Amino acid sequence: MVSQHPEYEVFAIRYATRDAQRSNHFIGGDPHDGPMPMDYYLWLITGDGRAIVVDSGFTVESAKKRNRTFLRCPVETLGMFDVDPNTVSDVILTHLHWDHVGNFDRFPAAEFHLQEPDLHFACGRFMRYKHFRHSFEVENVVGIVRLNYAERVRLYNGPVDFAPGISLHPAPGHSPGLQFVRVNTKRGFVVLASDVSHYYEHMESHRPYTTCVSVADMLESHERLVAAAPTPEHIVPGHDPLVMKRYPAPSKELEEIAVRLDVAPKA
Repeated sequence: MVSQHPEYEVFAIRYATRDAQRSNHFIGGDPHDGPMPMDYYLWLITGDGRAIVVDSGFTVESAKKRNRTFLRCPVETLGMFDVDPNTVSDVILTHLHWDHVGNFDRFPAAEFHLQEPDLHFACGRFMRYKHFRHSFEVENVVGIVRLNYAERVRLYNGPVDFAPGISLHPAPGHSPGLQFVRVNTKRGFVVLASDVSHYYEHMESHRPYTTCVSVADMLESHERLVAAAPTPEHIVPGHDPLVMKRYPAPSKELEEIAVRLDVAPKA
């Protein structure tokens, strides 16, 4: 049956990277330790007369503070897609960790869309523990609270039909209010996993990532990804460098900067 939903174009913009080992990425380490670098992405959805940003990345100041290699400003890179961040009306935040919400203030006209449990967690009693608050930047959290007071945050408690052909799905584990985004494209529904599965290997091996508030929820959320996607090839993990290898650049100008996710991955 032909979908009646609009078909969107979807892009992953790579803006930073991190040198790391396999043991950094799996609870309990890895028996075959070796290099496993991490990439950082912002996602862009265009079509049906609108441009929707998924997550807002982090700043060069945060990169220096946390020893990440900052390649480019993800917000400024939107200009290469003819998207003006000053006019973006909607930013979907998959969660409030420091690397997903750092440039919120660069979208002055946007409403921000977030699962409410993540804001509660970021403002709640567990932030007295370094183990949990390490994943947040307090000024980002305070900034989102201020935007909520300014009526610019939409908080959800469950699945959301965000727009025709776009839906939001809670998938806790890595954080209590983590959500993934399902987008209709010409190749079917693409699932932007964000940190529900940092790498392809996490969901394929049923092994959890090290930053985790609930292992049980994280493993079940891997299954939610699979259930939401037509095939595993329609799932795009949140930090895997393989994304840049498996998908084509939108143009020669954007090679090594961005890839297009609404087309089939390379064989």
